[in-house]
Amino acid sequence: MSALPGLRDGRLADLRLLQTGRLARALAALDGDGEETRLVGGAVRDLALGEAVGDFDLATTALPEVVMKRARAAGFGVAPTGLAHGTVTVIVDGRPIEATTLRRDVDTDGRHAKVAFGRDFRDDALRRDFTINALSLTPDGVVHDYVGGLIDLAARRVRFIGEAHKRIREDYLRILRFFRFSARYGDGKLDRAGFAAAIAEREGLAILSRERVRAELLKLVVAPRAPQVLAAICEAGLLLPLVAGQTDSARFARLAAIETAGETAPDPLLRLGALCVLIEEDAERLRERLRLSNAEADRLASLARGLADLHDGETPPSLGALRRLLFERRRQGALDALALFHADSGAGADDWRFVRARAFLLATPEPTLPITGADVVARGVAHGQRVGATLKKLQALWIRAGFPREPETLARLLDEALRS
Repeated sequence: MSALPGLRDGRLADLRLLQTGRLARALAALDGDGEETRLVGGAVRDLALGEAVGDFDLATTALPEVVMKRARAAGFGVAPTGLAHGTVTVIVDGRPIEATTLRRDVDTDGRHAKVAFGRDFRDDALRRDFTINALSLTPDGVVHDYVGGLIDLAARRVRFIGEAHKRIREDYLRILRFFRFSARYGDGKLDRAGFAAAIAEREGLAILSRERVRAELLKLVVAPRAPQVLAAICEAGLLLPLVAGQTDSARFARLAAIETAGETAPDPLLRLGALCVLIEEDAERLRERLRLSNAEADRLASLARGLADLHDGETPPSLGALRRLLFERRRQGALDALALFHADSGAGADDWRFVRARAFLLATPEPTLPITGADVVARGVAHGQRVGATLKKLQALWIRAGFPREPETLARLLDEALRS
């Protein structure tokens, strides 16, 4: 397994994680004395790849009550978070580690499963979704692989365990997870059998909660190969029923290239906007379809309004247009709108004109109208609607004049607003 930098001859190359720290302490408490406990799932996969790991999941032969008894005896906190499914959250050094009793599915409904506890790690591995997620690691550093996960991981291939249709029907969220893991860990074309099964079983996506769909999509869009995978998803028509609107994977790819050229971290909400938002109504639709928070939906709506303003002007936008955008949409909204305007413009990802425009938005203070309602009242305007109307007129004049700060100019603009 030389292609996997974290392993050497099927063993973890660096054993420090298993010798000291909270994982080592948890394993020491739960392993042995007639029970076996292993690190499982994504943590083992990432360790094999030589990547940092922050969250740990354990699988154990011990029943939940035994896990809780041992954890408390070791001085750990305990939270019985999923006893029906055999899961206990053990709190070590203030951080959670989930420990789940080995199990097998007795019955599934496409989202939830009834399980029976067991003592066979191979059976537990076979019930998981993808081969690369079915690895387990014993405290001595040996990686156990029952389904060819290490070979697939070295080949950068994401493949369902067993028959793909069966795996998906057990939990339809696995369709989205297949694409997300392919975008994160895969290389080349999507696994043919998995992709075909995802398309064939797409009607099952309708039973998923919108919150879970949102979570998966926001993880998918920031994955390294998201542009390639989303192009395939959109071509197959799988996103349309989830977002209830048109999607633009080519625009998404252009935004991703712009982020890469500018060395900016992928922004999940901005990328969702690139994929799904053309007009303000799209933001409201996504609020409902994906259960976006108010702040998330408002950000997308502001992006759409700012983008509409930019499309009505020059390409690239003038400094005056950028200053107005900064005033009306604030810094985040202005940066979002500029990024998508850049993606829509057809300009190169590193076009110096857009690079300069972004730098201007980052460096320029957000303009604020230097005259308040109190100033208007001081000029003899009675409190009430006329104050607001005067400020609105003044703001329009101030923007048109280029955001001046000089007292004489401001006084003249206020006079004009009062006369009108």
